[in-house]
Amino acid sequence: MKEHIHKYCMKLAGTTHDYKEEWSADRYHVGGKMYAMVGGDSERKPIISLKCDPGRAEVLRDTYEGIIPGYYMNKTHWNSVYLDADLPEGLLEELISHSHSLVFNKLTKKLQKQIEEAAQ
Repeated sequence: MKEHIHKYCMKLAGTTHDYKEEWSADRYHVGGKMYAMVGGDSERKPIISLKCDPGRAEVLRDTYEGIIPGYYMNKTHWNSVYLDADLPEGLLEELISHSHSLVFNKLTKKLQKQIEEAAQ
């Protein structure tokens, strides 16, 4: 699953990746801002934390047992998804894309243009 997530994230425009040793976490950024982090919870269960529209974040948490408020993140703007969660096909990828878009859209217009041009 982690390899699938890595490949998917790296396809999104402007994505960079690093590994945060002290958190044992893979982080994905666009324009220098993090939009996804793959790590573990306090019991080392694998999770991915993603930025999410606050209203949608609540609905997702209410709908899916495997989606919780962002672990070690701002609980309003981030969700964490257990990698073994029973989610509909394609939902995780859609949530990753949503997170990427939220972060991308907050970047300066100049930086957005540079990322878009580099992706072509």
